[in-house]
Amino acid sequence: MNMEFKNLDQLNTYPALQEAGAKAYPLRELLTKERVEEYGCTIPLPSNESLTYNYAAKDVDPTVLALLQALAEESHLVEKYRLLLSGEIMNTGEGRKVLHHLTRGEQAGPVLEGEKDLSAFYRQQLMRFQDFANKVHQGEITTRSGKDFDTVVQIGIGGSDLGPRALYLALEQFMGTPKMKAHFISNVDPDDAAAILRVIDPETTMFILVSKSGTTQETLTNEALVINKLQEAGIQEPRKQLVCVTSETSPLAKSKEYLDSFFIDDYIGGRFSSTSAVGGVVLSLAFGPEVFTQILSGAQAGDASALEPNARNNPALMDALLGVWERNFRGYTSTAILPYSQALSRFPAHLQQADMESNGKQVNRFGEQVGYSTGPVLFGEPGTNGQHSFYQLLHQGTDIIPLQFIGFLQNQTGVDTSFEGSSSQQKLNANLAAQIIAFALGQNHENPNKQFPGGRPVSLILAKRLTPRVLGALLAHYENKIMFQGFLWNLNSFDQEGVQLGKVLTNQVLGSADIHPALESYATMLGAR
Repeated sequence: MNMEFKNLDQLNTYPALQEAGAKAYPLRELLTKERVEEYGCTIPLPSNESLTYNYAAKDVDPTVLALLQALAEESHLVEKYRLLLSGEIMNTGEGRKVLHHLTRGEQAGPVLEGEKDLSAFYRQQLMRFQDFANKVHQGEITTRSGKDFDTVVQIGIGGSDLGPRALYLALEQFMGTPKMKAHFISNVDPDDAAAILRVIDPETTMFILVSKSGTTQETLTNEALVINKLQEAGIQEPRKQLVCVTSETSPLAKSKEYLDSFFIDDYIGGRFSSTSAVGGVVLSLAFGPEVFTQILSGAQAGDASALEPNARNNPALMDALLGVWERNFRGYTSTAILPYSQALSRFPAHLQQADMESNGKQVNRFGEQVGYSTGPVLFGEPGTNGQHSFYQLLHQGTDIIPLQFIGFLQNQTGVDTSFEGSSSQQKLNANLAAQIIAFALGQNHENPNKQFPGGRPVSLILAKRLTPRVLGALLAHYENKIMFQGFLWNLNSFDQEGVQLGKVLTNQVLGSADIHPALESYATMLGAR
């Protein structure tokens, strides 16, 4: 299928949206009870669960929403998503397919690479590492000394750490007592590894080494540090406590020294790899294969909902369109992700990578400079801590920063108390409701210091409870939002050349060749050379 890829400012809808973006949309007039009830769309999940995206407090009116729908249709967003699902090459910079959706189930039938069925390959790896986890839990796979493994430590960086760590923390309290306690080592700073090694029993800990290429400098350095510590603890074959998640062609895949290896390929980008073996091995070991299967089920439901052409029934598409409206037609440069759930404490950090590494580009998918803004700066912190720190700037600062809240009707643990007539969960959600209105409507006051301008665009993602299925749907929602925005900006959202220059210069510093004099001065100052 031939699909035309145009820059955002080449689309026929662009001038009308520019004109609309110059108008005022006073939320004090727009935001009504009826609008709150009407402006929302839902992802239905198995087991009568759901995830709802509410955009009532966004600075749009029906005319703008109609223009954004026209923009989606003119840009063929859903059709491009179908192309991606079918296995077309969508990573134009590296000439690769983009198949992270396939790790949670087919949406468009099998994807073939020559005679290789990639759908079957991902299913095979899923079955392999889930069977492995079951054998560990049942005591069939043990340490060389015959002891049961009780702890797992993932060694990886970037997408090998941020997504899996965020998902583990999101479900740690939900699960009560995990089957295995999980820890993560990512930073090449040796203090990061030391802090983990200090609290584990080396003899009963399994390590997961995650590197698709098998050559990631930080990860292999941390592996060497861990191996040394295991040897110091008297463990004779330390790599028999390590499993690898890597590609079939990497140096790690060829080694028989490791306990086992599970495979991904170049079609799974690191920041989109949480539903592959990168996240699946550690989460299956920590919580059990059935929990990881529920995460995949929720993500698959989110992927299916993203195929709906009508944005009013497609949360990821609506979120993407409103984000482009805010970035390109309202001129907002940042977005805050604010989960009112302590379990999502590291979810904003994961989204920073997923979004900013994907759409932080200044050239289009053909390598041509674009003439408009692309990805915004993302940041966030769980509520209510954020209310007592950076919300000051969000409420009364000179820049308008759109806000995305994530909330739940119930907490994960069932632990709660009543104080002054309301429970802890009620207080949490009362704060959330209050912040939505405070940002959107503001407050007039004769004292300028107490004047709140309002007009801050707000959206809310809401579910009954943060369960594995809801978490999977939440993950897929953001991944698909990022994908749709990349299509609108005509970017290649699936490479990350912006991280490569620093790696090259680092290797120069650590090598023996001549380097730029200023680089040598800094390296010497820092004791790196």
